[in-house]
Amino acid sequence: MNRPMMTALTTIGIAQSLKIPIHKAKTGKWDTGLLFETGGMPSSHSAGVTALATFIALERGLPSIDFALATVFGLIVMYDAQGIRRQTGELTIKVNDMDEELNRLTGLHSPQKNEDQSVKLRERLGHMPEEVLGGALLGFVTGTLGYLLTGK
Repeated sequence: MNRPMMTALTTIGIAQSLKIPIHKAKTGKWDTGLLFETGGMPSSHSAGVTALATFIALERGLPSIDFALATVFGLIVMYDAQGIRRQTGELTIKVNDMDEELNRLTGLHSPQKNEDQSVKLRERLGHMPEEVLGGALLGFVTGTLGYLLTGK
């Protein structure tokens, strides 16, 4: 069994699961759909890649090529999660708002749905920096625990 990969995948599952109670604490509402959504606290992308890099650092050492690859890959994923994907989410919010405003201005807004009306785009795509950091901290903890549980 590939223990580093299992640790990373388990960490992603834990991060996704944590989004539900964190959302409940913030909003007072349960939303189990968050289990399959991107975005939110903590970043499962950051958690997974950090868990992998942490496990590899502990198993192979900081000077290893494996750790270097996992770290560079992880940094790219985290940058993308809070940078490019977040900006895409922000742009999507504006597009959805423009669609609603256009419907309001043209008088198309009515209680019944128009078949030609577009479906709202998903707005939760990326992460705030604190969500990426939260995921990275979770990944560090689970990567360390995963390594320690191997009994080496």
